[in-house]
Amino acid sequence: MDYQQINDYLVNIFNNVLIIEENSLKTSRFKDISIKEMHTIDEIGKRPDVTPSEIAQTLMVTLGTVTTSLNKLEAKGYIVRTRSTIDRRVVHLGLTKKGRLIYRLHRRFHRAMVTSITDGMDPAELEVMQRGLEKLHQFLEELK
Repeated sequence: MDYQQINDYLVNIFNNVLIIEENSLKTSRFKDISIKEMHTIDEIGKRPDVTPSEIAQTLMVTLGTVTTSLNKLEAKGYIVRTRSTIDRRVVHLGLTKKGRLIYRLHRRFHRAMVTSITDGMDPAELEVMQRGLEKLHQFLEELK
């Protein structure tokens, strides 16, 4: 096994995904959002009624950082904040029509990426790949 080559692939894949996502945003009609804001939109899209605190925890940033990002996204028309009817101190987040559109486009990119990797793999290859990715995920989660 060539550990250096595996490491190089992982580093290059991570960097390329970020570069491609940033370039896609810059050349689209959604050029007014950053990749960090896109990740915030992605989290809101995955979990309807998520709270700012939950977003901060998931993205591993401070609540202040999330609040700044949410203010910008709300002003740009991508998200809405709704106060809880049970506890007025709690704010739930949702996507606007514009937010749902960019969320779906972002998900489509990721789905195409996964399909391009897995297309043509037999079930045994898929299982090995998934097991390796699970181990990588677990390792990174433990470092949080």
